[in-house]
Amino acid sequence: MADDLGDDWWEHRPVGAASSPEASGDEGGGDTEMKRQKTAPVPAPSKKTKQPKECFLTQPKETKEESTKTRKWRKKKITDILAKSEPKPGTPEDLQKLIKDYYSSNRSVIELEELNLPDSCFLKANDLTHSLSSYLKEMCPKWVKLRKNHTEKKSVLMLILCSSAVRALELIRSMTAFKGDSKVMKLFAKHIKVQEQIKLLEKRAVHLGVGTPGRIKELVKQGGLNLNPLKFLVFDWNWRDQKLKRMMDIPEIRKEVFELLEMGVLSLCKSESLKLGLF
Repeated sequence: MADDLGDDWWEHRPVGAASSPEASGDEGGGDTEMKRQKTAPVPAPSKKTKQPKECFLTQPKETKEESTKTRKWRKKKITDILAKSEPKPGTPEDLQKLIKDYYSSNRSVIELEELNLPDSCFLKANDLTHSLSSYLKEMCPKWVKLRKNHTEKKSVLMLILCSSAVRALELIRSMTAFKGDSKVMKLFAKHIKVQEQIKLLEKRAVHLGVGTPGRIKELVKQGGLNLNPLKFLVFDWNWRDQKLKRMMDIPEIRKEVFELLEMGVLSLCKSESLKLGLF
């Protein structure tokens, strides 16, 4: 008994109860493994790893209303187009085409052919290098003789058609070098009554008339102006107003011009007693 008590007690501990660093350090070992997992290096991506694909966003489809709004916003005006384009002088073909287009809806093919004017009734068109005086001098070299022989009242030898009263006054001022002693009359509606103009035409012989087609048509209708002695009819064709519109671009004026042409002008052209000019 005494010998047993004297032995070191820890030396006779069972083998299964022996202490080991693994058994004694279960908790500490678990913490170490957690740390190892956290600090473990991330493996580099292999070459076969798929790269992220590029992403495309699809645009929403435009509705009909949106597309029409965009078109209206982008639509160019005729003034914008004409401002960038070079001016082109008018030609007899331009007038012939306008006549056909105007009457095509209510005339037969035979009637449209009858409206064709002979080339001989056209004067040489202005090439945009002439002033009104220089153009008329070139087109009417015998003007002085014609005006001296003209004594018939209620008529004129030359009519110049333009788009407005203001433009008519400009034309009268610009033809000083050509008119000389010729009697010129303003044939527009602004501040002048029809009856006053009829009285002036009955009072004396007039050589030149400058005005708008609406007032000239009214004078012919009321018998104040006889077109038979007329020798020259000149259109202020190439001039453009502030909106870059020519006189034949304005529907109201174009309508009045064609109505005036039907009041005897076309028949005079076909008989070659009347010449047409495009200034």
